Amino acid sequence: MPRPGEVLIKVAYAGVNRPDVIQRSGNYPPPADASPILGLEVAGTIVALGDAVREWKVGDRVCALTPGGGYAEYCTTPCVLCLPIPDSLTLVEAASLPENFYTVWHNLFERAGLQGGESMLVHGGSSGIGLTAIQLAKAFGATILTTVGNTEKAAFCREAGADYAINYREQDFEEEVKSITQGRGVDVVLDMVGGDYIARNLRCLAVDGRLAIIAFLQGSKVNVDWRPIMSNRLTVTGSTMRASPLARKAQIAKALRERVWPLFDQHKLRTFVYKVFPMEDAAGAHELMESSQHIGKIMLEVSPPDAVVAGKSRAIA
Repeated sequence: MPRPGEVLIKVAYAGVNRPDVIQRSGNYPPPADASPILGLEVAGTIVALGDAVREWKVGDRVCALTPGGGYAEYCTTPCVLCLPIPDSLTLVEAASLPENFYTVWHNLFERAGLQGGESMLVHGGSSGIGLTAIQLAKAFGATILTTVGNTEKAAFCREAGADYAINYREQDFEEEVKSITQGRGVDVVLDMVGGDYIARNLRCLAVDGRLAIIAFLQGSKVNVDWRPIMSNRLTVTGSTMRASPLARKAQIAKALRERVWPLFDQHKLRTFVYKVFPMEDAAGAHELMESSQHIGKIMLEVSPPDAVVAGKSRAIA
């Protein structure tokens, strides 16, 4: 049952995210008070309320960020991390939103301070994070550069709103950024790669530029010449959403509800669901995630909305 301030959600769909894969490998342990079951975002129906929950009621359909436990028929999460499902979206589409939109909004707009009229470079443009960053940056008036691994992904990112798509397998993204910006550099870089990209990102930034780091897919321990930070007055920041204080995540949810969620029904934002797996094939979903062959979000169908509850919860940890 939900604790005070929490809701219990009957999960219809759960999103598959890179942190799930890392947790499965043993390198991303859940917080001490969180479920050990995988799953950081869900959509479904509230079936029970903890004490002091006033904003939601039983029967409400919501999508939500969770501290864990999304790969199960029932999942608890703080009520302040729930968001209403936009009228224009299905449950599976709504389930693809929380992890990416919380992460991008906080890091790109709140921490890195991206403004309309500025320019941004996001790596991995065809990922769920990348497509979210492209769309939000475009919606708020920024110029978007992104890196991708092939021509199909480049075309998709341009169609989603990117102004420039750089194929990092065929082009040096540093040189392309310098060429596109006429030597100035971009105002913000959103990076999930790490490794040798860290030094290269610093060289891509304009004076007073900001680097926001959200993951280290190619490693976090690198030799970096930090002098550009001083000479160009750069800012380096980053965060981990799962470990952020609940009050901060609640503030992000409020900002999303007020400033971002209306854009879905105005058809200014889209969802990008690449493939939906049955929960029994979560391993296949993780295999696809690790292959990086997908464009957009990978989802799990946990319990279809009209399914009869069987009493015993299934879960994949």
